[in-house]
Amino acid sequence: MTRVKRGSVARKYRKEILNFASGFRGAHSRLFRAANQQENKALACAYVDRNNRKRKFRRLWIARINAAARKNGITYSSTIHNLYENQVFLNCRTLAQVATSDAYCSSRLIKQINDSKD
Repeated sequence: MTRVKRGSVARKYRKEILNFASGFRGAHSRLFRAANQQENKALACAYVDRNNRKRKFRRLWIARINAAARKNGITYSSTIHNLYENQVFLNCRTLAQVATSDAYCSSRLIKQINDSKD
């Protein structure tokens, strides 16, 4: 089998890895093997945390809607149920923004939905 010299290709590959790891601390930014392991770990954590970010925002929105709903004497679940019954299709993000930025508007919305269910 013939000998394969990978000089420029290998150097380019290692350089890309070390450029990716340039902000890491200690040997993780200078030594190829440590940087390569750290890059794999960083990319894996980034993948997981993209999904965790969605989960955390959903929890935040639900907490904000629940707080606004309880000020008006109703729970989160019944608020969402009444919204769908009355065909008000606002997503949680929008409801949370209304609840935090305009308390009067959110209380009017919740009261109107509760009154129309009776």
